[in-house]
Amino acid sequence: MAVRAPISLPPSRVLRLRSRSTWSDSLLPLEHLNQPLSSRPLVARAALPGSGSSGSNGPHAPSISPSSASSAIDFLTLCHRLKTTKRKGWINHGINHPESIADHMYLMALMALIAGDIPGLDRERCMKIAIVHDIAEAIVGDITPSDGVPKAEKSRREQEALNEMCKILGGGLRADEIQELWAEYENNSSMEASLVKDFDKVEMILQALEYETEHGKVLDEFFLSTAGKFQTDVGKSWAAEVISRRNKRSLSMPIKDAALLVQNNCLLHHGSVRSTGDAPGWRSLLLVRLAIFVSQKKRYQKSFCFIQENIENGAS
Repeated sequence: MAVRAPISLPPSRVLRLRSRSTWSDSLLPLEHLNQPLSSRPLVARAALPGSGSSGSNGPHAPSISPSSASSAIDFLTLCHRLKTTKRKGWINHGINHPESIADHMYLMALMALIAGDIPGLDRERCMKIAIVHDIAEAIVGDITPSDGVPKAEKSRREQEALNEMCKILGGGLRADEIQELWAEYENNSSMEASLVKDFDKVEMILQALEYETEHGKVLDEFFLSTAGKFQTDVGKSWAAEVISRRNKRSLSMPIKDAALLVQNNCLLHHGSVRSTGDAPGWRSLLLVRLAIFVSQKKRYQKSFCFIQENIENGAS
C-alpha cells in the first residue's frame, strides 16, 4: 500500500484556537500539523469559570462534591411537595383536583416570560421571583385568609421555613439568592416584585374563571378580593381582560342556568360559613350579582322575584 506524503502548508499560516466564549491569544503554527503527534507542542484549552471542563484543579475548575449533590437532591425532594400540595382556596370552594402550588408559580413565571418589555424591568428576575415567592409553602402549606392567621405571623412562619430550606440546600450563593428574591417579593421592594404580585392576582382570577366555566360555580370572592389592588399597567390590563371575558360569559348564560348556579353557590357558601355567621353577607353578595345580571337582560326582570325567593330559602 502506498503511503501518502504529508501535506505541506505555508509556514506563515496559523490557526487561532478558540475557547468557549472568546478567541484565545495562543497561536499554533499550522506546520506543526505535519509533525508526528509525539512531537507536536501541547496547548492548554481555556475553560470557563465553573465549567469543570479543564483537566486541571485550578481555581476555575471547581469540583462537585458528593455532599453538595446530596444537599441539592434533598432540597429538590422537599420542593416536590409544591407539586402535590393543592391550593387551599380552591379546596374550600369545592373544586375537585385543583391546581397545585407549583402549578400556580409556573403560570406566573410564564406570565413574566411573555410580558412585554418595560423600561428598567428585569424580566429574568421576575421569573425567578415567581418561582420562589411561594416556595416556603413546601413546609408551611398554603395559608389563606380563611385560616385566620395574621399577616405578620404568616410571614414569620414562611421566613422560618425558608431558612430551614436554605440550610437543607447547604447555604451558599444560591441559598442567599433565594432568600433575597423571597424578601424582595414579601416586601414589595422593587418594580419586579410589584409586577409579580400583580401576576399572582391575575393567575388567581384567571384560574377562578376557568373553574367557574368547568365546574359551574360562582367564585366572586376571588374577583372582589383583588379588585383595585393591581399596581402595574400590565397587571391592570390583563385583569381587565379576564373580567371582560367573565362578564361576556355571564351575559350569554341562560337565565334558568344562572338562577340555579347562583342558588347552588349560595347553598355551598352557607354551608362553608355557617360557623362564622357570614351567610347573610354571602346572600347579599349573590343577590347583588344576580340583580346586575338580570338588569342587563331586561326581558328576564320578571323572573327576579322568583329567583330571589329561591336564594333566600337556600341561604337562610
